[in-house]
Amino acid sequence: MTTIDKATVTATLAPARVTEPRARFRDLVAAEWIKLWSLRSNTWAFVIGALAVIGFNVGAAWDTYRYWTARDAGSRADFVRDGIPLSIAFTANAAMILMLALSAIGATAIVGEYRTGMIRTTFTVVPARRSVMAAKVCVITAVTTVFGAVVAAASFGLTQAVLSGRHIGVPIDHPGALRVVVASALLAPVSALLGLALGTLIRHSAATMTANVVILLVLPLVFSADRHWAAVADHALPTGAWIRLADVDQQGVAYPWTLTGAWTVYAVWALVAAAVAVTSVQRRDQ
Repeated sequence: MTTIDKATVTATLAPARVTEPRARFRDLVAAEWIKLWSLRSNTWAFVIGALAVIGFNVGAAWDTYRYWTARDAGSRADFVRDGIPLSIAFTANAAMILMLALSAIGATAIVGEYRTGMIRTTFTVVPARRSVMAAKVCVITAVTTVFGAVVAAASFGLTQAVLSGRHIGVPIDHPGALRVVVASALLAPVSALLGLALGTLIRHSAATMTANVVILLVLPLVFSADRHWAAVADHALPTGAWIRLADVDQQGVAYPWTLTGAWTVYAVWALVAAAVAVTSVQRRDQ
């Protein structure tokens, strides 16, 4: 066999090298979208969370409608002026349920992958970990923002329709009404991104859920509004920011907070949580 023949045979028998194209970012987003909805528990969590939040708000409106005549004349006369229809449009109990549900969904989006080992497969196929996590952040943010908008709008419309039976409902262009709806809607993605960031750092379901509860519910109870330092700490939390944005009447607050400051707190928590989720996977093993 000649030299040329050997080279030809070697080239024929050598395995062909297949170069896979790099995954585009929109492909990663599509993959994260499929992952999110492939878990049946996520669908149920969204449905039950929405029904619970809307149910609490409509229940508060119905209670006001039902026992309206039991109120004294002064209370009824100042009802709209004191902003009570807006506090019923999205109650504190409903906000608490929303925060817990959405932070749990955000945490499950990453903790579940660590538990099943899917995250290792994902990073093997797509070594660009930051791109994978950025796609996950985009999907979680988009889905939970739409969820929050639907729930907040439905809560406002239904509660004001019930209150209108007593002529105490307010329209969306009432002072402060649109702010309450937007702030309540954005509470959903902020909570979900917080859960995602904590899940990325902690990687264990029970510990992540506990951390969510501590940050969203326990710390606002610990910080007293009667001390300046504690009030500032409370204002810096997502719960404190939502209370400031949803509370039309700030007359009884010892250390009031500005609306711009509350919106800034929302933005900082969302951006920091997204940055933590994207960057913390780069140097850690699966």
